[in-house]
Amino acid sequence: KFASANRSLSTQMKATGEVMSIGRNIEESLLKAIRSLENKVDHIELQSLKQLSLDSILDLIKLHTDERIYAIGEAFRKGATIDDIYFITQIDRYFLEKYYHIVELENSIKAKPFDLDTMKMAKKYGFSDSYLARAWNSTYQEVYKYRKENNIYPVYKMIDTCASEFKSYIPYFYSTYEHENESIRSNKKKIVVLGSGPIRIGQGVEFDYTTVHAIWGIQEAGYEAIIINNNPETVSTDYTVSDKLYFEPLTFEDVMNIIDFEKPEGVIVALGGQTAINLADKLDQAGVKIFGSSAKAIDTAEDRDLFEIAMQEIDIPMPKGYGVFSVEEAIKAANEIGYPVLV
Repeated sequence: KFASANRSLSTQMKATGEVMSIGRNIEESLLKAIRSLENKVDHIELQSLKQLSLDSILDLIKLHTDERIYAIGEAFRKGATIDDIYFITQIDRYFLEKYYHIVELENSIKAKPFDLDTMKMAKKYGFSDSYLARAWNSTYQEVYKYRKENNIYPVYKMIDTCASEFKSYIPYFYSTYEHENESIRSNKKKIVVLGSGPIRIGQGVEFDYTTVHAIWGIQEAGYEAIIINNNPETVSTDYTVSDKLYFEPLTFEDVMNIIDFEKPEGVIVALGGQTAINLADKLDQAGVKIFGSSAKAIDTAEDRDLFEIAMQEIDIPMPKGYGVFSVEEAIKAANEIGYPVLV
């Protein structure tokens, strides 16, 4: 939100919200967490760091900003050793070895596009369909189709909240690419609600409130209510609220895997704020029924130009407006609109 702010992390509070991810190995959990952040990043790489020299990247790592984790990945790609990074960061070598392993796997993946064993290995360590599409000069749709044709799907493991002290069934799951599925699919009709992901500026507790009330409404109507979310601090991620909770990144791939498994009547996206709304189009294209506002209606409400056209069509007057990105553009727009203007 604040492009010119100082990004270095210290004792000063600079962010709100967090993500949680669960996997069977550190690599899988880390890559899932990165996908959950919703920074338009699906891997430990930032395109903006690709042009930098190794020395510049090592300097960036010293600054301990929120980009450090991506810088570490880039440093390994450019030949830095685990000792180099340990010396600068003092991050335990155990974790640095895992980061290093992810970067090592990238070369194996790029060398064998659309190879079954390579894909299984990539999925085991948490690589996303969108990353594989980039590595193989393809599209996420092609990768998803290939996975589907070869029946490469995750299974869902149950979180044991009792530390195996006694047998318990807690409907609280995470995905991983193994064999035994612990999520028991019921015969009831189901509705999936997408949560709001990590809380951040402009994405607050009201989305969690509406999500929880939707779940109660779905249950009262006699359906099984399933929630997908990844924020440990929200009420919607209390496993006692819904019939089933999937703790997963809110990406097309991760959500679609659950839909393919659970086969719900449809999905509610309108209550999860921007996170869930961003998925509406892709889910719609994949043939998933969207309850409430359709993908087209959401677009019309969100896109200022489409909204203006809709208002003209139904003859509702509205003030003229422009989107601007600089003072010069703002003055030009204000002169065209005529004063007074609201900014």
